[in-house]
Amino acid sequence: MAASAYPHLLEPLDLGFTKLRNRTLMGSMHTGLEDGKDLTKLAAYFGERARGGVGLIVTGGFAPNFQGWVKPFAGQMSSKAHAERHKVVTKAVHDEGGKIAMQILHAGRYAYHPFSVAPSRIKSPITPFTPWPLTTRGVESQIQDFVNSAVMAREAGYDGVEIMGSEGYFINEFLCAHTNKRTDKWGGSYENRMQFPVEIVRRTREAVGKDFILVYRISMLDLVPGGQSWEEVVQLAKALEKAGVTILNTGIGWHEARVPTIATSVPRAAFAWVTKKMKGEVSIPLVTTNRINRPEVAEELLAGGMADMVSMARPFLADPEFVKKAAEGRADEINHCIACNQACLDHAFQNKVASCLVNPRACHETELVYRPTLKRTKVAVVGAGAAGISASLVLAERGFDVHLFDAAEKVGGQLHMAATIPGKEEFHHMLAYFERQLALSSVKQHLGVRVDAERLTGEKFDHVLLATGVAPRNPRIPGQESPKVLSYVDVLRHKKPVGKRVAIIGAGGIGFDVAEYLAHEGPSPSMNLEAWLAEWGVVDPATAPGGLSKEPPKRHAPAREIALFQRKKGKLGAGLGKTTGWIHRASLQNFGVKMIGGVNYERIDERGLHVSFGEKRERPTLFEVDNVILCSGQEPLRELQAPLEAKGVKVTLIGGADEASELDAKRAIDQGARVAAAL
Repeated sequence: MAASAYPHLLEPLDLGFTKLRNRTLMGSMHTGLEDGKDLTKLAAYFGERARGGVGLIVTGGFAPNFQGWVKPFAGQMSSKAHAERHKVVTKAVHDEGGKIAMQILHAGRYAYHPFSVAPSRIKSPITPFTPWPLTTRGVESQIQDFVNSAVMAREAGYDGVEIMGSEGYFINEFLCAHTNKRTDKWGGSYENRMQFPVEIVRRTREAVGKDFILVYRISMLDLVPGGQSWEEVVQLAKALEKAGVTILNTGIGWHEARVPTIATSVPRAAFAWVTKKMKGEVSIPLVTTNRINRPEVAEELLAGGMADMVSMARPFLADPEFVKKAAEGRADEINHCIACNQACLDHAFQNKVASCLVNPRACHETELVYRPTLKRTKVAVVGAGAAGISASLVLAERGFDVHLFDAAEKVGGQLHMAATIPGKEEFHHMLAYFERQLALSSVKQHLGVRVDAERLTGEKFDHVLLATGVAPRNPRIPGQESPKVLSYVDVLRHKKPVGKRVAIIGAGGIGFDVAEYLAHEGPSPSMNLEAWLAEWGVVDPATAPGGLSKEPPKRHAPAREIALFQRKKGKLGAGLGKTTGWIHRASLQNFGVKMIGGVNYERIDERGLHVSFGEKRERPTLFEVDNVILCSGQEPLRELQAPLEAKGVKVTLIGGADEASELDAKRAIDQGARVAAAL
């Protein structure tokens, strides 16, 4: 594609006192690199994105004071010492011709520490601490701390700040009546409640001057009961513009909202219509956000007048050269964000440094370095799944002579099964990216070849990486040889017919995926915005405060009667992603899938699945089903290891061949890259 395919996306944005080189905003993400005194890794991370052409970078959140920390000792900007530490970050971005704004984030009642404060003493449902209510004087102090933080950010060399006013954090808590029960001038009517963000902006503009970017992230759709009405959101937006905001960024949903907003099952650009509703109400640039992960999607939104800029956060984790590749007509080379959340948000909520499933170098730029090899070593990679492809590409980039073998006719391995799951359609683009990168690389592909130890030895490979994957584990249930018993491979890869009544054995990620696959009939709601909004009860905020329907979400008629079983007691799917597991459970419950834990599998016969419960094997129960699907784990495939090592060949196991716990593409891709970088 020529660069002219994206004229709106690549058009500069003149802000009067400064100009952004294009219409992309790298949205704020907490990576874990913000915390601590040494910000050199954060500088390398942002420097690489600035080199890739981002129009405006927004950092992860920095608190204006210790009360606003997201967690103990989180990143903070409140002193000259803090400002001095940040200069390495701003210099790295400016050296690459980029611009960067620091996000000021006060966690409010979402803070994970006992010093949290809020408008009122109301505990959030997602943290264990009840916040301290602020006095009137305390509110004034918090406003001044926001202003001071912006001043210190300017001293650090930032081009602007983003004031975080959405997602249910501190400022958002002042705006909604259900979290603001104050009786002073900061509570009561909406006019009173909205004065808190307006005063922050007004006083900040006075302090930093006219030539400093002020982005305000406004909650256009709260998605919680008692949220703001659309009339109130518009009223606030106009007041913020008058107070001195440069750019208005869209925020969608509080963190406690029970509506997914950025997971892979959410349709692309699912909330751009909300930003468009604000067009014409204010004259400052508007940014739309959430699930925009391709340049053609961004271009369509901008060309259609939905917004003036697009915010993409995780797509810049996946590919720091997103803009550069689009501008050079290489959109097919963009590493695609699949919105899985596994290495970014899940890591952040586990106090780990974030990364990216499809790009393990993200946030690890200083440690995962692909240095050229000093010797052209000949390496065989056996298995063209996630781990094998990842290792092959890194080895080729480093200058190794790489030969990639797979018995299948195309690369991707079990990723092809993942792509068949409703809501995981993005995996198709991940596969297309891998295929394109292999085609551009020096990797020699040997597909449709079941290679053996004799050939690998005879061709004198210096090293063999076994990425041969996994096979379904045998659960050894009496009667499992019945023709009504199928494996997940039979269902997802071989498309064997499945009856209307199904028992699924195993409630890990594969079990949930198979249940989702079998429950659907026809296209996934993630491919149809109207159907998806109805499924989750999202409506126009002009008709219901917060954009949350008062009617129960639309329940789907399942294609089959499904029961999901696990041996362990307790919640099914407990090992699913921290930020997405609840979505999978809610989706299956919406389909009426039965979830049954603590079972013993007694036998399978022509009538169905017989189970009992507990150590004493009580309550024998028959589930009459047409098919039983085995999703009871995997075992590594390593049959080539012993004969190769016996012949003195260096062998390294990666991916499922090394560890067969579930189908973990994140671990496989990361391990493949790291092994290849160290070879």
